[in-house]
Amino acid sequence: MLRRELPRLIALTLLGTPALGAASTLLTNADGITLDASNQIVHFGALLVGDDGKVVRTYPRGAKIAVTPDMKQVDAGGRTVMPGLIDAHGHVMELGYNALAVDLSGTTSLAQALARVTAYAKANPQARWIVGSGWNQERWPERRFPTAAELDRAVPDRPAYLTRIDGHAGWANNRAIALAKVVAATPDPAGGRIERGPGGAPAGVFVDAAKGLIEAVLPKPTEAEARRAFDKALQIMASVGLTQVGDMGIDPDTWRLYRAYDAGHRLTVRIAALAGGMDALATIAPKGPIDWTGDERLSLHGVKLYDDGALGSRGAFLKADYSDAPGNRGLSFNTNAALRTAVDKAAGQGFQIAVHAIGDAANAQVLDAYATVPAATRARLRLRIEHAQIVDVADLPRFASLGIIASMQPTHATSDKGMAEARLGEARLGGAYAWETLIRSGARFAGGSDFPVEPPNPFYGLHAAVTRQDRSGQPLGGWRVGEALTLTQALAAFTTGAAYASHSETHTGTLTPGKWADFIIVDRDPFKIAPGDLWKIKVEQTWVGGRRVFP
Repeated sequence: MLRRELPRLIALTLLGTPALGAASTLLTNADGITLDASNQIVHFGALLVGDDGKVVRTYPRGAKIAVTPDMKQVDAGGRTVMPGLIDAHGHVMELGYNALAVDLSGTTSLAQALARVTAYAKANPQARWIVGSGWNQERWPERRFPTAAELDRAVPDRPAYLTRIDGHAGWANNRAIALAKVVAATPDPAGGRIERGPGGAPAGVFVDAAKGLIEAVLPKPTEAEARRAFDKALQIMASVGLTQVGDMGIDPDTWRLYRAYDAGHRLTVRIAALAGGMDALATIAPKGPIDWTGDERLSLHGVKLYDDGALGSRGAFLKADYSDAPGNRGLSFNTNAALRTAVDKAAGQGFQIAVHAIGDAANAQVLDAYATVPAATRARLRLRIEHAQIVDVADLPRFASLGIIASMQPTHATSDKGMAEARLGEARLGGAYAWETLIRSGARFAGGSDFPVEPPNPFYGLHAAVTRQDRSGQPLGGWRVGEALTLTQALAAFTTGAAYASHSETHTGTLTPGKWADFIIVDRDPFKIAPGDLWKIKVEQTWVGGRRVFP
């Protein structure tokens, strides 16, 4: 559990949370910061929230305020108050499920990963399968994919399946492979790859579409398991200051769960959901986009599509061979015609489209497909490319000229930096993780984390965006630091930029009159500390719609 205890000395009157129908709330003694319509920083000392949960106004520091008897006063204790942060690209249910399963993130060797799996299996004898995520062979001295035989040593008695940190590869033991009936003669599916051993036998790792061979036999979570995972995810998001998230690629069962929570006033974060593929879209929203609900906690405006895999598993689709794997250009998930057909169909039905594209070939292919959509439709729907990690320098200006939102995750750059250099070589890094270039060109930019691939803490993203360093301060001076953002740009990416990408800029993203009072209270002012310390900021309070949801 990521929830943190507040120091006793700042308990103040913050312990009370206004109930539904409560009078207006006046937050005083605040070191307040927000953005204006031009994404410039505005400071305030007090915030008035109406009984509808929306901002009435802010007051400058030192202003004399006429307090009325119906106002509930809350003393911020001089601490920093800022807009709730928005993650433009996360995976809510996966965050919850992963928090309740084997966590292999941070493991520094295959042996350490296997030890965690062994311990979890022993502690959970009732589990039908042992599942988890977070492994990354690039952080192990072996620097190779693990095998089914190695996982058998940790889990010999049950099927086991563990997804890679980026979600684009899965590691199965032999019991899981046998249940899936994958053998040497099983062909690689389109858009996927089975890693193979002697004689073509499955070695244990399944890349991109090949994951579906194993996942098809995974037991479906029960309703109780799904609710437990969702509750955990809501708790985690509130604890790190997220008040809104773009949930990428949900299925119909997840949408029904969200609707039930929304109807019961149990959503403690705003969710801008996108359906996971055209089939899910047709089931969830057969009549067209579903706008924000009455209190604007839930929407489904679009669809998430995939055009390639990930860089770490060499599934990202490149224009030229991988530098460290001659003859391999990654995985193309779509023909040009198939992608354009999907884009045209979704756009024709009025849906926003967000396409996962990591490699330079994939990004070019998606830009080409988007270019066929009429300009007015592109502007209205707000078409997006998710990740846009490796883009041909010649294609970077097309984001702005076509009006495409670059939805990017700063911590990907600081996690991937060494691996990206090995995969691409120096010559192709000019368009890699090119945040500042995209913003300078006039492109819309939305910040996120891709959690649980990366931690959900948005202050990690602000830190990575500004420093181009990991949280251990490496590399000194930052990696390709010319693409770093200013702190104001980074804050805009995680507030106004992400709100625009979710069709919510009229009601979230800033603490300005008429918008929802989604705000956080943190232990230090990000503009008054060293950039290298941004990731250390702790969230002490999270409020959504004028009501406290954490702690």
